[in-house]
Amino acid sequence: MNPGLSNQVVLITGASGGIGSGLARAFAAEGAKLVLHGHTNRRALQRLQRELAPTPALAVCADLRAEAAVRALFARARRRFGRVDILVANAGIWVAREVPLHRMTLAQWRRTLETDLTSAFLCCREFFRLVQRQRRGNVVLISSTAGVFGEAGHADYAAAKSALACGLTRTLKNEIVRLAPHTADYCGGRVNCVCPGWTVTPMTARQLRDETRVRRVTATMALPQIARVEDIANAVVFLASDVLARHLTGQTVVVAGGMEGRWLWQPDEVDVRHV
Repeated sequence: MNPGLSNQVVLITGASGGIGSGLARAFAAEGAKLVLHGHTNRRALQRLQRELAPTPALAVCADLRAEAAVRALFARARRRFGRVDILVANAGIWVAREVPLHRMTLAQWRRTLETDLTSAFLCCREFFRLVQRQRRGNVVLISSTAGVFGEAGHADYAAAKSALACGLTRTLKNEIVRLAPHTADYCGGRVNCVCPGWTVTPMTARQLRDETRVRRVTATMALPQIARVEDIANAVVFLASDVLARHLTGQTVVVAGGMEGRWLWQPDEVDVRHV
């Protein structure tokens, strides 16, 4: 089925990372025009831009924690393409080292919330201002299973991702329709969220080489397999489509093999050869 994304302008934050670059490839395959954001890794963005040619793509580095930088990002997108139809707020960080709350510094807490939550707020705010003029637009926020089940040693990350998956998604879906209302030929503005679980990316490669960790993680899944980037990208493309997901808004989709906050398998039952 055609998702109707051809010539749609999609702004993807954090496009230089493993999941972000996979999202870009998926949207390019559907004929979308892309605004590829990265923080400082300009070379990775430019490599991705070349890889996706002849897809029209604009690569922009910006610190999304800064209001002026976010305004400039959207201004450049408008100058290049005239509009932005879809915002995929994917940018974020995860501190690999486990730090229990009683040992966590205020600096780490603030850095994670500013990078993972404040950046999404600023991007959504700027996008909504554009939606008000366009009378169209939808958002897909990228959260995490940490925002659903929590994650010991990562309270900063879990708190930021929970705010995206619950409070922000469910509030903004009510606000965007005031700016982009339903009409006879338009479904109305929508906001949804995808929560990936453990996914094979360069960022998780070191952790996923630990068979004990892999067994422990996959033992919580009905489908005991680590996600691939394509699994996340397929869900995001679906939610971004006004054709396929026209009546879906305010939803949080967990892409994690049926993960629960408990063991569904004993770890020694999981065959790590197939994860």
